Amino acid sequence: MQAVQTILKDISDKYPHERDFHQAVKEVFEDVIPYIENNDDIEKLSILERMVEPDRVIQFRVSWQNQKGEIEVNRGWRVQFNNAIGPYKGGLRFHPSVSLDTFKFLGFEQTFKNALTSLPMGGGKGGADFDSKGRSDADIMSFCHAFMLELHKHIGPDYDVPAGDIGVGGREIGYMFGMYKKLSGRFDGALTGKSPSFGGSLIRKEATGYGAIYFLENALKHNGEDLKGKSCVISGAGNVALHAAKKLIEKEAKVLSLSDSKGSLYFKDGMSKDQLEELFELKEIKRGRLSEYSQGDYRDGQEPWDIECEIAVPCATQNEISEEEAKTLIKNKTKWIVEGANMPTTAQAVKILHAEGVSVLPGKAVNAGGVSVSGLERTQNATYLPWTAEKVDEKLKEIMKDIHDLCVDGSVNQEKINYVQGANIAGFKRVAEAMMAYGSL
Repeated sequence: MQAVQTILKDISDKYPHERDFHQAVKEVFEDVIPYIENNDDIEKLSILERMVEPDRVIQFRVSWQNQKGEIEVNRGWRVQFNNAIGPYKGGLRFHPSVSLDTFKFLGFEQTFKNALTSLPMGGGKGGADFDSKGRSDADIMSFCHAFMLELHKHIGPDYDVPAGDIGVGGREIGYMFGMYKKLSGRFDGALTGKSPSFGGSLIRKEATGYGAIYFLENALKHNGEDLKGKSCVISGAGNVALHAAKKLIEKEAKVLSLSDSKGSLYFKDGMSKDQLEELFELKEIKRGRLSEYSQGDYRDGQEPWDIECEIAVPCATQNEISEEEAKTLIKNKTKWIVEGANMPTTAQAVKILHAEGVSVLPGKAVNAGGVSVSGLERTQNATYLPWTAEKVDEKLKEIMKDIHDLCVDGSVNQEKINYVQGANIAGFKRVAEAMMAYGSL
């Protein structure tokens, strides 16, 4: 479609170095062509042109003093991408590799992910090029306080509600919320992912990993299958990967691997509950590396995609499954890709996998469990009523089933569901309809 190609060329010319952002836009817009062709108002009201430009981009300096008394300087960002269906909502990522490209890509994806939850949340993302590895708690606290000194001007419970992401867990959220509270003089839901002791929701930490498996269960059921006994390979060893592994083991699936930036850990006969508990302690309490774990087969410098499996669950980072890895997964008879991370499979890899009948369950649907429970945390904050873990978990299951059903309905081919296309059409449709209702705004 010419309108889509024109937009893709335009953002490529304007922002030539933002390749992740280009990839995210291309994936969504090419999939939603059937919807665009049946709605003249999309072109008439320049919806595509408006969707690819964030409402605003905020960039700021973060100057802070480390434990040695030295002044360090980092860059911080908040991309408030689209608030057509609710306040901006999306995580904060602290990692030395991030750039404006990272946050535009993530904010664009977040807009449609949040739309799929059917909760009133727009899309945003932000963070800083701060590396917490090897830092003391005092350094991390100092940085988080300095970061919030600037960010607090741009957030609020009815405007922009950040949460955690890579490099930002409960500790960092606690430091930032403490500073936000001090600066604003308010105790409100301006941040999610807080500890339940001061307004956070139960199972928020588990929600992204659990939600991914709930979505997978619905997809398998739709295909006449279940999880019991299925072999699963997981990449990553962070919050999402560990909780996805926990839920898979509970469902009697066989978890064969985890990985980190240095290598992968292989369990030939599947990981046990006890082994997973030890890995939780290693990664979340000791903050160690998988190479330090004495059980399993540690494979230095290797990713897990050459391990034969029925289900692959990439939970590490974007574009970790390229054409080469896709071909290896096909060779190993993998039937399902479950994207626990944001856009971990390249567009070309998705095409190769689809051509061989492999179902790709996209991140904007699969990992929406985290932001869903963040939305539920906002509800609890607004009503000053905490919910039980059981109530939150039941709500999460309902939301993930609804997201699955939206993806099925959005797929043009109903005989072989294209979950990537289904998610893109369903999310795009909701955002576009709100924007059209507002007219030229």
